[in-house]
Amino acid sequence: MKYTILGKSDLKVSSICMGCMGFGNPVAGQHSWTVNEEETRRIIGRGLEKGINFFDTAIAYQGGTSEMYVGSALKSLAKRDEYVIATKFTPRTPKEIEDGVDGQTHIKNYIDMSLKNLGMDYVDLYIYHMWDYNTPMEQIMEGLHAVVKAGKARYIGISNCFAWQLAKANYFARANGLTEFISVQGHYNLIAREEEREMAPFCASEGISMTPYSALAGGRLSKRPGESSKRLEEDAYAKFKYDLTKEADEKIIKRVEEVADKRGVSMTEVALGWLIQKGAVPVVGATKDSHVDGAAKAVDLTLTEDEIRYLEELYVPHALVGVMAQNGRR
Repeated sequence: MKYTILGKSDLKVSSICMGCMGFGNPVAGQHSWTVNEEETRRIIGRGLEKGINFFDTAIAYQGGTSEMYVGSALKSLAKRDEYVIATKFTPRTPKEIEDGVDGQTHIKNYIDMSLKNLGMDYVDLYIYHMWDYNTPMEQIMEGLHAVVKAGKARYIGISNCFAWQLAKANYFARANGLTEFISVQGHYNLIAREEEREMAPFCASEGISMTPYSALAGGRLSKRPGESSKRLEEDAYAKFKYDLTKEADEKIIKRVEEVADKRGVSMTEVALGWLIQKGAVPVVGATKDSHVDGAAKAVDLTLTEDEIRYLEELYVPHALVGVMAQNGRR
């Protein structure tokens, strides 16, 4: 395994982050393909054996059961200073807004719930899951700073935002002596490269790490024609994100397959290796041993300039989808 420092922090993380959205009670949330607590512990154990020390979950994953399963597994398998744990909080709910719960109180309540779920005293990285248009940015940054000052999180990150939002938030924090975001988790892979327009160059100039989710496009970049999985068949949100661009995307996926065959490696290694060479720390979901093994091997693959050009040249602009599409219409 290879390691890197996350943004402007002292967090030494593996070049692959294990995404934990696939862990949790399948009847407790929106995903039917998640694995149980015993399987979660086994897969996390395999990740630790492969040198993966960076794990990403969220309070929204399967009604908090992902946090519960992940926390329990890590506590039984490793010492607290042997891994880096990230979790995320969502925007204020309509009921919270109606009840007058402000952004700072919301964050305090949610970090306390996450720490209880995880069975931990602190998290290494606390991530703002998506921009909250109904809450003043100042309240969010002050609330996150309070969490860090209280020792409940070491650093903060953000997900699902635009570059201007990240800049606005960090510059406000900098001007007011508050904690700044050290990482951003956006939708970025070989068939979804809109982050390269503004976010990637901004992060490079500011020393902010990119930890992209959907690194394998919900399995599309790792599957050969005819191959499938329970997630590929049942993940309605991923279908929503990719089905409209399927024809254009399949041409790129075919090239991933060609490069993999030429190099004698898996498609997973090619797709993740490309992201790692872009300077990213991909967040990769795992519900099987093969997912862990393929992700771990990707850190050792170095693509040539010709291979990178071959993988990239067919990309066409993609409309924003999911949370970012909703945000973009505001």
